[in-house]
Amino acid sequence: MRRRTLILGGAGLAGAFGFTLGLGAWRSGDLQGSAPDATAANSRADLSRMAWRLIDDRGAPVGPQDWLGRASMVFFGFTWCPDVCPTTLMDIADWLEGLGPDADRIGIAMITVDPQRDSPAVLAEYLSNFDPRIRGLTGTPDAVATAAAAFGVTYARVPQSDGDYTMNHTSGVFVFQPSGELASVIDFHEERRFAVPKIRRAIG
Repeated sequence: MRRRTLILGGAGLAGAFGFTLGLGAWRSGDLQGSAPDATAANSRADLSRMAWRLIDDRGAPVGPQDWLGRASMVFFGFTWCPDVCPTTLMDIADWLEGLGPDADRIGIAMITVDPQRDSPAVLAEYLSNFDPRIRGLTGTPDAVATAAAAFGVTYARVPQSDGDYTMNHTSGVFVFQPSGELASVIDFHEERRFAVPKIRRAIG
């Protein structure tokens, strides 16, 4: 059974989360801290100076300039991620709830680090289990690498003993001002009482 189906199917995401978190501890290095944190990524990231081009989960082309004029939250992940990515997506949904009406004033995107498996359709299916305001972005391996480099994000394919593979990647959520300047980085599993004020300041 595909790991993504295992995470999202059955009794639903909420019921499966506790199980997949434990399973993911040995299937991925993320819980052991091998995934570099976004605080160590490019602190000078600026959307207005980036030049990547990707495709969203609806098949539309997207570039960093498309996000200017509105606050943005961006993180890197992949749909087969057993722990960090679903946790981050649920955290984002919680932050959006905490923002109230202001949540509609910010764009949110997950950029895949696994374009080989994460097509627009796969991203759309996966993200339908979370807040509908979160968009997924993918592209060719080179296009994804260009975007990751612009953010100062690192990722690596990690082979598994069963012939499958997982991905180690920078965790954390980049928060940008409407001008495109990086406002802050929300660390993995940062508490809502700290995360929401950071987002509000970026929204202005």
